[in-house]
Amino acid sequence: MSHSSQIATGNLFGRVLSRLQDRLGMAMLVFVFVFAGVPAVLAHEFKVGDIEVEHPWSRATPAGAKVAGGYFTIVNKGSAPDRLLSISSDISAKAELHEMGVKDGVMTMRPVEGGLEIPAGGKVTLGPGAYHIMFMDLKQPPKEGQMFAATLTFEKAGTVTVEFAVQAIGSAPPQEDND
Repeated sequence: MSHSSQIATGNLFGRVLSRLQDRLGMAMLVFVFVFAGVPAVLAHEFKVGDIEVEHPWSRATPAGAKVAGGYFTIVNKGSAPDRLLSISSDISAKAELHEMGVKDGVMTMRPVEGGLEIPAGGKVTLGPGAYHIMFMDLKQPPKEGQMFAATLTFEKAGTVTVEFAVQAIGSAPPQEDND
């Protein structure tokens, strides 16, 4: 191979390598931007007084659905119990705290009267098949990838507005941090 063909081959290899590095760099940049927001959606928290509300989420609903569920974990960092009294949201005409359970092999769901106690130094998780929020008479359906606001009212801590991250229909609950 002549010296000039070695230089031409070297330049060609250098150009190909440079293009590959540019594409990999662009791919990494896209990857960073796409996945940078994921922890924020999965790990969003809200605080009022001694109460922290972790990971509010909901599922998208099929067309024509009139109800949607809302789920989150409430952590009481205080030395006295508190109570979740009510919830409201612009997404629905009404929102209620419900409890699901199984009695004699029959699944039941009923509103929780008098609010939900959050023990001092404890936590309560609202999730599918347990305590949960029912958003009733939906004004607009929750759509996957979107967020919607709701206001929680606690007996002692007061009110806090939280944002529910809407996941796919039938999706599993987000994984909790073990901190």
